Amino acid sequence: MKPLVVKLGGSTAGKAEMQHWIDALATSTFPLVIVPGGGPFADQVRLAQKRFGISDDAAHAMAILAMDQFGVMLAERHDRLRLARTVGEIDYVLAAGHFPVWLPSTMTIDAAHIQRSWNVTSDSLSAWLAEKLGAKALLLIKQTDEYLHCASLSALAHAAIVDPMLDKMLASDIDLHIAGPQTLAALKLPLATIPGHPIMRWSIAEDMGAQ
Repeated sequence: MKPLVVKLGGSTAGKAEMQHWIDALATSTFPLVIVPGGGPFADQVRLAQKRFGISDDAAHAMAILAMDQFGVMLAERHDRLRLARTVGEIDYVLAAGHFPVWLPSTMTIDAAHIQRSWNVTSDSLSAWLAEKLGAKALLLIKQTDEYLHCASLSALAHAAIVDPMLDKMLASDIDLHIAGPQTLAALKLPLATIPGHPIMRWSIAEDMGAQ
């Protein structure tokens, strides 16, 4: 069974929701891979770029390393979580009955086809990994329920709930789901289905407008 890829937003860092999500995901009856957001670690990269005049290339690499840092933080929060840096390590952790927390730097810092800018965040890198793993679905966990007012992926990007490159980096055969605080409050455990709301690529109105 192909794993569900789950991006746990860095905005949950240090909040009660972070541990609640970790505990819930660790009950999953199906395989999943956790992708950490950048959170406060990435925020420091943004500040450093402005203060020191760091290039976009360098800031991109530093932001990916920020995801690594949050990932290390997440992995120690539950005994079913294990760090993984490559597809081989992810497969090994899953085969052992644990859940990988992906540290993206090994696979992505020098990847020439990944745009080196703030337009590519952990959202898009999660989609990139999902394609590498042959995953059927991607779940983005956000610290907001504003996505409930968006009818499509393009609307989410317009509202800055997801990054602007996600639509291009999410393979057409991968289903997208988004979850927030309301989802967390209503979860039934153990986790047997993908939580959150399925997201369409385009709304009906957008489809009609394109014709």
